[in-house]
Amino acid sequence: MTERQDTTTVTLEETAVQDLTSRLRGTLLRPGDAGYEETRPVYNAMIDKNPALIARCLDVADVIAAVNFAREHKLPLAVRGGGHNGPGLGTCDDGLVIDLSGMKGIRVDPSARTVRIEGSCTWGEVDHTTHPFGLATPSGFISTTGVGGLTLGGGIGYLSRTHGLTIDNLLGVDLVLADGSFITANAKEQADLFWAVRGGGGNFGVVTSFLFRLHPISTVYGGPIFWPLSQAADLLKFWRDFILNAPEQINGWFGLVTVPPVPLFPEPFHLQKMCVIVWCSTATLSQAEELFKPIRAFGAPAMDFAGPLPWPVLQSLFDALYPAGLQWYWKADFFTDLSDQAIDLHVKYGTQLPTMHSTMHLYPINGAVHRISPGDTAFSFRDANFAEVIVGVDPDPANNERMIQWARDYWMALHPYSAGGGYINMMMDEGAENVKAAYRDNYARLAQIKAKYDPSNLFHVNQNSKPVR
Repeated sequence: MTERQDTTTVTLEETAVQDLTSRLRGTLLRPGDAGYEETRPVYNAMIDKNPALIARCLDVADVIAAVNFAREHKLPLAVRGGGHNGPGLGTCDDGLVIDLSGMKGIRVDPSARTVRIEGSCTWGEVDHTTHPFGLATPSGFISTTGVGGLTLGGGIGYLSRTHGLTIDNLLGVDLVLADGSFITANAKEQADLFWAVRGGGGNFGVVTSFLFRLHPISTVYGGPIFWPLSQAADLLKFWRDFILNAPEQINGWFGLVTVPPVPLFPEPFHLQKMCVIVWCSTATLSQAEELFKPIRAFGAPAMDFAGPLPWPVLQSLFDALYPAGLQWYWKADFFTDLSDQAIDLHVKYGTQLPTMHSTMHLYPINGAVHRISPGDTAFSFRDANFAEVIVGVDPDPANNERMIQWARDYWMALHPYSAGGGYINMMMDEGAENVKAAYRDNYARLAQIKAKYDPSNLFHVNQNSKPVR
């Protein structure tokens, strides 16, 4: 956490600032300018920082100008796409923020089944554009998430078992490097850089557009099914065994949650702690009904909302529950297996959810994710079966200490059973050792590629891989 500062400590020559302003089609904001306070916050309200400058870029030329300015004036540089990043790495104190929020272009090629997406789009905006064509690409779980951040960290989501991670469907990127040059990276051009951006985070430049492969996905069979918390241990064991052997057409993540008091849920369940599996199947309706028979045969669900629904509806089911401006604290780990001892610990801490929004999710990352070897992309944990995220969330900062302690205690209890590292998109800013643990044997190569494309570590406000020659 960083306490708010009332003024920045950076002194910039007015002529230099005016020169940058003249080079931008977009707007350059400083503290005190109209729009600065509205633009400054990020999704996680626990992060409260005051940039000296915010460049609201409209095109690649704006990004080049902003990168050059930050490098020449030795300013801390942060890049913001959707702004969902847990530790708030889309902003910084006393530096320059490249805000891509004006770069929203999306172009679908339905015959090639590809989509070109500019750097600040959210997945909801992508779904809006691709769904009329009956197409989609793997993304995450909340549609307000930015394309850039989710992709660069790997991209675990509803379609992971079926079509792989988001990066497994990435065909290329355009980006501005630390020296201000603009390049394309794909399997044939700058292949080392393309390897690195597939999971290596925002270490290598400002990605101004992404090119993705699309799949014929329109209606899925999915949604949440809730069970009483008293069934959590048995349900988690059932889900573990089911999802490890299920056809790749079905995905479902397990959660320990508090039912929100909203009309969707029957009033007797409001604010009850429960366990939930949120399903997504791309099988046909009749095939999905067969796949769900053993699921519905497990115990008696308290609430069953699973059925046919448009893909964008599933993607946006939880948007309203998690608006921008809440307090967030994340902890993450990968797991190769879920032992009965680990399950007992999940039940223990899952009954202690400190706030209504706080939760624990286990995402399956087997199936199609395992088709790619650990060294084929920067994302390393291709041999893991599950990604765990523990999040303390609440609107009120007064609850931060309590929910942070709960998340840390929960994570510490489970970590000995883990694969030793966590998903880079679901960590706070926890230092170099945790970054290395996230990449394992891939870290050394990341550091070498970083030295090639960003030797002075201009792009260091991220889960940083430091340059090593």
